[in-house]
Amino acid sequence: MALDRDRLMQVLNRAHNGPVCETFKWDTEIIPQTIAKNLVNYDLRGTCDPENPVNQDDELADRFFQAGMDTAVEVGMLCIDTQRRITFSREEIEQAMEAAPVEFTLGEGDQKSVFKHRTFEDPTPPVWVCPLSIAVSEDLFVPILEGIARVPEVDCIEGPSFEAIWGTKIRAGSPFEMLAGKRQADLTYEALRRAGREGMGLYAVGTAPTHYGVLGGYGIPGGYKPERDIVLLLSPVEMKTSYESLHKLAQVYNCDGITYGGSWSMIGGYAGGPEGSTVSCIACTLLLYTAYQASNGASFPYDLQTMGNCGRAAQWALGTVFQALSRNTHICANSVLNQTAGPATKMLLYESAVGMMNLTVSGVTSCTGTRTAGGKYTNYITPLEVKFAGEVFKKTAGMSREEANDIANKLIPLYEDQLGTPPKGKSFAECYDVETLEPTDEWRRIYEEVKDEVIEAGIPLD
Repeated sequence: MALDRDRLMQVLNRAHNGPVCETFKWDTEIIPQTIAKNLVNYDLRGTCDPENPVNQDDELADRFFQAGMDTAVEVGMLCIDTQRRITFSREEIEQAMEAAPVEFTLGEGDQKSVFKHRTFEDPTPPVWVCPLSIAVSEDLFVPILEGIARVPEVDCIEGPSFEAIWGTKIRAGSPFEMLAGKRQADLTYEALRRAGREGMGLYAVGTAPTHYGVLGGYGIPGGYKPERDIVLLLSPVEMKTSYESLHKLAQVYNCDGITYGGSWSMIGGYAGGPEGSTVSCIACTLLLYTAYQASNGASFPYDLQTMGNCGRAAQWALGTVFQALSRNTHICANSVLNQTAGPATKMLLYESAVGMMNLTVSGVTSCTGTRTAGGKYTNYITPLEVKFAGEVFKKTAGMSREEANDIANKLIPLYEDQLGTPPKGKSFAECYDVETLEPTDEWRRIYEEVKDEVIEAGIPLD
């Protein structure tokens, strides 16, 4: 779906002539006050139910959606470079959501992936996009990505990302970042060739702390391909945009490509508690699809205390966001599950089991992950947790929310006491053979033990 030039120009013009608003006022007054007001207007205060981390109340999800819509109309997006608000009428947002595709494809040949809008408890398997753009060293980029691409549950590729190329540290906004964009495309194609999955759809560009990674790697000879790949436009919290994102948007238009619009909201941040974060995520999603003409993406909650979203309150908010979007739009919504434990730990797999199941039954079209160890450490990502998460993600399609909630309440107690101090685990080289791309006996044993446990809890992996 090519971007509409008139809508693009409308956004760019409003970024320069919209109402003036300083970032500090936006963060400390506009966002918290508007969200708090709409929580009251729709009787949403105190509705988070940690004892039932998978929401089953359709009417509640609908009220959250309406509160999110009201918030999106009232506040718009703040362009942090111009200190201007990009505002949209309710009619413009509704038209944008109607224009968003209900289905689209990425990739080519026998590796083409079809993204379709899903409803909650939908039997259609969702799309698994891997890995998140976790930093890896250049020498391990191809082995790690080849191992992940070999996982049959993986449908599309996003990361990982570089810290350095050709022995030189990448500096955001510098020519090094331009080079990194093309370098990532080159090594991604090499990894996919080795894995026998050359046609996989790609999310561009993992190594793009600013817009230069996209400019250097997307739509150029040998780079990411507009006809089969999608560009990541990731917005700052809460409900902000920037020249960096708008440069990427302009490049997508020039290359006749499509966009992914993503952001997040912090539980305990400017939006408030889990209910406020839920409203913020819904509002932001509506704005991402309106401003960026997104084909895929969404905004999702993180817990500021744990920097993850696998705890009870965050899981409740995560599921409620996507149930609200699933019931009230036809978009191909994508989430990120933010695990906090590292590879070769049971906790990482428990977090993945609960979160991936919740996302599936709550109606996401796709998910990007895993965010192993919260994305904090270099080379802390392996194919085995990617496989486990993908198995749960796809096998729980069609499960009821009631059943998922019961299973979540069996598994969350196995890790929730560690959310504040999760185990770091082991790096790729410590729990994988770099040559054969096989896990160590220890890591495989942990995987098998947890797989048996979640099967016993009710997840149909056997």
